[in-house]
Amino acid sequence: MVLSKKRARYVIEEIIALFPDAQPSLDFRNDFELVIAVLLSAQTTDKAVNKVTPALFEAYPTPEAMAVASESDLASYISTLGLYRNKAKFMKKCAQQLVVDFGGKVPHTRKELESLAGVGRKTANVVMSVGFGIPAFAVDTHVERICKHHDIVKKSATPREVEDYVCSILPPDKWLAAHQAMIYFGRAICHPKNPECDHYPQLYDFSKLY
Repeated sequence: MVLSKKRARYVIEEIIALFPDAQPSLDFRNDFELVIAVLLSAQTTDKAVNKVTPALFEAYPTPEAMAVASESDLASYISTLGLYRNKAKFMKKCAQQLVVDFGGKVPHTRKELESLAGVGRKTANVVMSVGFGIPAFAVDTHVERICKHHDIVKKSATPREVEDYVCSILPPDKWLAAHQAMIYFGRAICHPKNPECDHYPQLYDFSKLY
């Protein structure tokens, strides 16, 4: 049974309170590196991405440099990551689009971001919120699992439905904090197997609401 909006918001705010200083765990120095790092993080860990990006960004520090690289050269830097050949193809195409369509700059709008190769709604939301401070709520595997495990949404909810619902119960200025805190909560407490959420009874102390 899905929680009421009031209770769902309470649970999310308690998760934020557990990790109030949660920061992005991907390493990046600018908007271009952020786009590429998030693109690379699909179906792999941020830790694995952070191991390959220093050398990658040293070799290809700008969209212009990456746009003229060969896919095989790009692939050689990220070969430890899952789907690395596809990701190399996306990186090159994305860099080319940034150069040709956006003058080498990362665009701000969701529509423009989603026009880039390898950039879906989740990646666009991360870039908007983390890179540009534009309110957006990205739904990754941690966020989706937590929202379903804690009955914030129904078990059949799609990532877009999770996004829309959370955005409807939280003010925009809490969307980024919620996303970051849920990632840390998912890694440290609400594991896919043997979650330890019951060690944190404050998550369910709804008496504070009344």
